[in-house]
Amino acid sequence: MAKEKTILEAYLNDMVKMNFAMDPYKWVMYCFPWGEGELADHDGPDEWQIDVMNTIRDHLLNGMKVENAISIALKVAVASGNGIGKSCLVAWLNLWALSTFEDTRGTITANTENQLRTKTWPEIAKWYRLLLIKEMFILSATAIYSSDKDHEKTWRIDAIPWSENNPEAIAGLHNTGKRLIITFDEASAISDLIFEAIEGALTDKNTEIFWFCFGNPTRNNGRFYDSFNKYKNSWITKQIDSRKVKMTNKEQLNQWVDERGIDNDWIKVHVLGRFPSASLNQLISTEDVEKAMNVQLREEMFNFAPKIITCDPAWMGDDYLEIGFRQGLHFKILLSLPKNDNDIEIANIIANFENEYEADAVILDAGYGTGIISAGRTMGRNWFAIWFNGKSPDPGCLNMRAYMWKETRDWLKSGGSIPNDKQLYADLIGPEVISRTDGKIQLESKKDMKTRGLPSPNKGDALALSFAVPVAAKETRFGTPTIQQFAIAGYNPIGRNNGNRQFANASYNPIRRRRN
Repeated sequence: MAKEKTILEAYLNDMVKMNFAMDPYKWVMYCFPWGEGELADHDGPDEWQIDVMNTIRDHLLNGMKVENAISIALKVAVASGNGIGKSCLVAWLNLWALSTFEDTRGTITANTENQLRTKTWPEIAKWYRLLLIKEMFILSATAIYSSDKDHEKTWRIDAIPWSENNPEAIAGLHNTGKRLIITFDEASAISDLIFEAIEGALTDKNTEIFWFCFGNPTRNNGRFYDSFNKYKNSWITKQIDSRKVKMTNKEQLNQWVDERGIDNDWIKVHVLGRFPSASLNQLISTEDVEKAMNVQLREEMFNFAPKIITCDPAWMGDDYLEIGFRQGLHFKILLSLPKNDNDIEIANIIANFENEYEADAVILDAGYGTGIISAGRTMGRNWFAIWFNGKSPDPGCLNMRAYMWKETRDWLKSGGSIPNDKQLYADLIGPEVISRTDGKIQLESKKDMKTRGLPSPNKGDALALSFAVPVAAKETRFGTPTIQQFAIAGYNPIGRNNGNRQFANASYNPIRRRRN
């Protein structure tokens, strides 16, 4: 016990003298037995790890410390290939933060509870065991906290699994006037809702706040991706190539690159630390969508093709109803409206677009559009209704939704042209494929997309619907006022002909538009 007290007293003296609280790299070199025992073959951190720790040092030494009223949290995002020692750095940073500032509080989470319990936290345990001053803290299966009973509730870091159904479980962490550290491991797969929940903890005044996000860049959407793009001005970002890290197996990495090619998405994610053109589970690649936004078509390149109008009604209250138009390789959105339950009004809008564009087909999502289709029927409109969970014409797709989106992907690759529309862009790259043992294409549900912080891809669905059924150009365009046979793909929401009970005026147009 006397020996332990001597070690702690020496550490506390050196902590002040060597300014450990401001310099995590200096602390790491002091507090672990480099060159001895388990670390006999190691003389210290790798260069990339030192770079991150020096970033923290510079942030603190440049005046952003408690007594100078910190106003900006330090947010660092690291995207990397495999095997670079991310988990080591996660452990060092949390142990440094905890042991150099009294009553530090923190949270660690990961992409899955299994990752947190079997990989992230065991790495904390390993470096805790090697820590010179481990007597200052107690390690449990879910937390590391002060061995001083008066501080065990206020001086601690907890491992907390996240849940999109209960984001509050990881939110609400505050530590005003002291130090706060938040760590995301494998952050690319952590829900946007959790990122948003954590942001509430960044409001404490006069507080040292650190937010670290580490991971393979497996997705080219979501908040981890946005840290390197849309929100890059508020994050310090690092991208680490596994081939440039001293601890990695260079022969294996180079073999992967030789076999798959440097531009392969798997190589980008697992070797180069770069975001893929398409997320590893993404159906439609960012590259294909960006290319389609830049395609310029002359009218004669598509004006011979059938004209198709589509409508994807709003799914939930914050979604938009989208009406689209495709002719051959050309697609555009005709109208976006907030959720509207007036089916007669929407049917009239669609009917007027059908007249204006002399459309060869009108196709709607039957899931939320049966009322609109019924109203259209009373006008004598021959509209198709598509059930997204209906049978796919392609046996390689699980259902109609997967089929339509696969056709959309192939159309984009073949030279399809879309407008430079940020929401359409996000919609098309958003849905991911669910792995199946039978190899069929299955898209994640819209509910699952919303838990990832993504909206329902209504504009994307408006394009996809145009591939639901084969359409040929009519010999004579629409215009006959007589009741036409109601066409429907797989289901008729009204089992009898109500065509003579016309309660909607097909000439009424609540939104006047001229043809573009």
